[in-house]
Amino acid sequence: MPGYLWREEGTVKWLLWEAFLDTGLVSHGFTTRHGGVSTGEFATLNMAFHVGDDPGHVLINRDRACRALEMNPAHLVAGQQVHGDRVAVVGKVHRGRGARSTEDALPATDALITGELLVPLSSYYADCVPVFLLDPVRRVVGLAHAGWRGTYLDIAAKTVEAMGRFFGSRPGDCLAGIGPSIGPCCYEVDAPLVDLFKEHFPFWQDLLVPNPSGKWQLDLWEANRRVLLEAGLVPENIFTAGVCTCCRQDLFFSYRGSGGRTGRMAALIMLT
Repeated sequence: MPGYLWREEGTVKWLLWEAFLDTGLVSHGFTTRHGGVSTGEFATLNMAFHVGDDPGHVLINRDRACRALEMNPAHLVAGQQVHGDRVAVVGKVHRGRGARSTEDALPATDALITGELLVPLSSYYADCVPVFLLDPVRRVVGLAHAGWRGTYLDIAAKTVEAMGRFFGSRPGDCLAGIGPSIGPCCYEVDAPLVDLFKEHFPFWQDLLVPNPSGKWQLDLWEANRRVLLEAGLVPENIFTAGVCTCCRQDLFFSYRGSGGRTGRMAALIMLT
C-alpha cells in the first residue's frame, strides 16, 4: 500500500510516510527536484556533491531541504554509496560526515542506522530504491540504498538485521517505506542481470516480465518488499510509494531518463 503524503515548506516539497509521521518519533522525507538553486541538468534541488554540480549550490539546496524538515544541515551523515551492502551504525560522533563534501562521507557505505536522537541520516538517489526503516519500539531508524545490486545483495534485510543486532529491534515491530525509484514500467534489463535474479530469488517470476524487445522489465519495488518480508517484517508495515522516477521527471531526477547526467534526490530521516 502507498501510505505516503506530500508536504511543502517554502520552495521545498517532499514525500513522507504517514505511518512514520504518526509515531511522532521522527522527522523524515524524500525530496523532489524542485525548490533549489541548481541549474541545467541539476535544476533545481540537487542534493548530491558527486554529480558535477556547483558545490555551493548543493550546500544551499541541502540547507533549504534540511531547514524544511527541521534538521541541521551541518549534522547530516552520509555514506559514499558504492552499490554494496555495508551497513554503518552511526551516532552523534559521526554528525557532519558527508555534510559538506563526498570525501569525508563514510567509505563504501550504502546503509545507515542509528538509535541516537538528532542524528540526521541521508542517502542520495536518481532511480535507485530508497528504503526507510523505523522501529518505533526500540526507537531506531535506518536508510538503505538499493539499486539492482543492493537489492540483489539483500541490503534492506541486512539493514533490518543490523538494527536487531545492535539495538535489539524485532522485525515484526519495524515499519518500512519503499520510496520513489525507477518502476517496472521503465526498468528494462538484459539477460545477465535476469540470470542473477533468477538464481538468487525463488520468487523471480513475480519480479521479471519479458517484453516484446526480448529483454525484461524488473520490479525493484516488489523485490525489496519481498526481501523485507523474508527479513521478518509484516505486510501491513511495508509501504510502497509506487512512483516511478523515470516516468515522473517533472518531479524527480532520473539517471536512466536523463541519459546519465542529472541531480540526486535525498532520503532523510532523524529521530527527534
